[in-house]
Amino acid sequence: MTRVSEHINQALHDLMESDPSVHLLGEDVCDPYGGAFKVTRGLSSRFGSRVRSTPLSEGAIAGVGAGLALAGDKAIVEIMFADFVALAFDQITNFAAKSTAMYGRPVPVPLVVRCPTGGNRGYGPTHSQNPQKHFIGVPGLSLFEMTPFHDAGDLLTRMFDLGRPCLFFEDKVLYTRQMHDTGDLFRFEVAGDVARVYVDGAGPPDCTLVTHGGLVHRTLDAMRALLLEDELVCELLVPAQLYPVPHLPRLEDAPHVCVVDDGTEGGTWAAEVATALYPRLWGRLRRPITLVNSADSVIPAAPHLEREVLVQAVRIRAAVREALS
Repeated sequence: MTRVSEHINQALHDLMESDPSVHLLGEDVCDPYGGAFKVTRGLSSRFGSRVRSTPLSEGAIAGVGAGLALAGDKAIVEIMFADFVALAFDQITNFAAKSTAMYGRPVPVPLVVRCPTGGNRGYGPTHSQNPQKHFIGVPGLSLFEMTPFHDAGDLLTRMFDLGRPCLFFEDKVLYTRQMHDTGDLFRFEVAGDVARVYVDGAGPPDCTLVTHGGLVHRTLDAMRALLLEDELVCELLVPAQLYPVPHLPRLEDAPHVCVVDDGTEGGTWAAEVATALYPRLWGRLRRPITLVNSADSVIPAAPHLEREVLVQAVRIRAAVREALS
């Protein structure tokens, strides 16, 4: 089986080979380094000046990428750690996103900003965050996240076809996982934007969980414990598009919905999902939608303290058990 990082790398190779208008920019993306997480390995050797290592300036990288896109090419910008995307906030939200609609006619800006996210690697407060929530609701900007179920090449093509800037979040621990791996208890299927993970032949679920790509395996660990130890059957929905929130299927008959989000509490993606679901499910819900988030805290480097802050399987399991008790 292929690791997620290798899968994304192959998707980038395939995309740049098939479309000579695609450029890739970022810090240390060229060989022999190939990016901090080796996702861009081999690209500069094959595609020459279309792949460029840049100075340490996230604002400049995003601005150049947006300029290339505005001028008719396509650009993929790598932010070494998603935490640093804050330094490119102005270029992404005030230049790239607004350029689609402020010239008196629709203007395509095919720009993808790749952001390696998340903790559980001991990198500390400024290299471990999930900043997705800070970009929700920006007009002209779409948010996607890599999952172990969606094809990265299809997602990159889809983002470019939108003709608007997109942020593409990639969890750093997910890089090390195998594509399509759900363990021995679960099966999965992908219908449109959303992957569904379920227990084959188990009947209607007691709870439907919704999460983003980086939390898939921790959520599956919680689902396993809930099934084997608590006799509670859960389904999992994993959208590749985070915002705008896509249609999430099979929820009309769900006894309970729990949204799990590795971002810190307050103004979260999980809350945005719940906001989208309440009008649709209000007459059917038996109880409020449960939201599970990381703690309102910086992320420590010490592993035992980091685990207390970030969402772990034990917290997801406890939240579901409490809701269904």
